[in-house]
Amino acid sequence: MKFKKLLIAAVALLTATSCNGQQKNETTAATNQAVGAKNGKALVVFFSHAGDNYSVGNIEVGNTKIVADYISELTGADQFEIVTHKYDGMAYRPLCDLAKAEQQNGELPEFEGELQNLDDYTTVFIGGPVWWGTYPQVMFTFFKQYDLNGKTIIPFTTHEGSGLGRCADDVKAAYPNATVTGEFSMYGHDVRSGKAKEEKWLKGIGF
Repeated sequence: MKFKKLLIAAVALLTATSCNGQQKNETTAATNQAVGAKNGKALVVFFSHAGDNYSVGNIEVGNTKIVADYISELTGADQFEIVTHKYDGMAYRPLCDLAKAEQQNGELPEFEGELQNLDDYTTVFIGGPVWWGTYPQVMFTFFKQYDLNGKTIIPFTTHEGSGLGRCADDVKAAYPNATVTGEFSMYGHDVRSGKAKEEKWLKGIGF
């Protein structure tokens, strides 16, 4: 009789554990769905550098643009590309030197175009390469011109060893009243075969 009671208790415990595990998974899925619904209409803002790049050589399409295009393809997000011709045709090393000088001097290079209908978007992906530990200075020009406070901001980067660098922290500093979450980084030499990795990331944050 005692053994029977122990067996019943063990079965009950196993059943309870299984239910709790299922509930946890369902909660996670529900949370992801809620995040996706909350995110509403999304926008990808990015700067990408074509031409001479470390590790991948002279490329016609910048690494970050490939990531941005994947995001739009997988989520339906609109795009605004931060375009400047200041760096066109520059070899990698002189570009590094210029980027360092811009950062040290706090320069804010101009970019082309104007972002329309910003109020339509509740979620903004912000992406760029990592130059000297953070986004290129032209992206800080964008930060200064456009107010993303109150929105959900998802930083992403392409890099060759820097990861996210200070990018997420700099976004938080630029927009202290935004929700900064879901950060993502990818090696530049991996982006052309990295669609599956991006899809996994986007599903993990509810898209």
